[in-house]
Amino acid sequence: MPQSGAGGTSMSKVDRFPDLMRAFFSEWLVEQRNASIHTVRSYRDTWRLLLRFVAQRTGKKVAMITLADLAASEIAAFLSHAEHDRGGTIGTRNCRLAAIRSFFHFVATRDPGSIAQCVEILNIPIKRAPVSEPSYLDPAEVTAILGRPDRSTVEGMRDHALLSFLYNSGARIQEALDLCPEAIRFESPNCVRLTGKGRKERICPLWPETVMLLKKLLERQPRAPDQRLFVNRYGEPLSASGVRSSSPPT
Repeated sequence: MPQSGAGGTSMSKVDRFPDLMRAFFSEWLVEQRNASIHTVRSYRDTWRLLLRFVAQRTGKKVAMITLADLAASEIAAFLSHAEHDRGGTIGTRNCRLAAIRSFFHFVATRDPGSIAQCVEILNIPIKRAPVSEPSYLDPAEVTAILGRPDRSTVEGMRDHALLSFLYNSGARIQEALDLCPEAIRFESPNCVRLTGKGRKERICPLWPETVMLLKKLLERQPRAPDQRLFVNRYGEPLSASGVRSSSPPT
């Protein structure tokens, strides 16, 4: 029988939440699931926001939050907060939910005593967003955008090549920023190997004009086969925020 602690109360069961959270990120997400750095960062940001939210509602410090504090009602309140109070979107709300669900899938396999709590949270539904009509740029608008960078400078040459590559391939911005020379086939037939979400790869054809722009950029800024192609003025890989700040004014 467990001994009574100070004051005659029984010692409470040690909460496993800190160990489960540590194992989720360091063992399961990275080692077993081989998640990308972008997924890890997204999940980390979700949990940082969630724990702060729950701490504020319970009056606890973040370090004192237990697994029992993360009830389905708290998760639902956080998702509503993420969508409405923080000015997010339904897509953002669903991404937050995906990160939370992933953790509780993991918990269900490690802590059978928490199955009921896990099931309640896993049953929180994905929210359907209204489908809007796709919009397209007409040829004149594309030409105007591609003509904005000052191609007499290295940065302008880079921006023009990046915009042309995005237009040609339909790549997501992060896929383009992760591009290395070894992923490009410079010989005919020209193509590029893109690595998307979940490390899924796909091959996209490239126009000769796009390949020529990438070749000229590499002549001005040589990169090793496994180095990022698009870099800033300091030779460091260009970030999404760097792309926004370097975008020419409209």
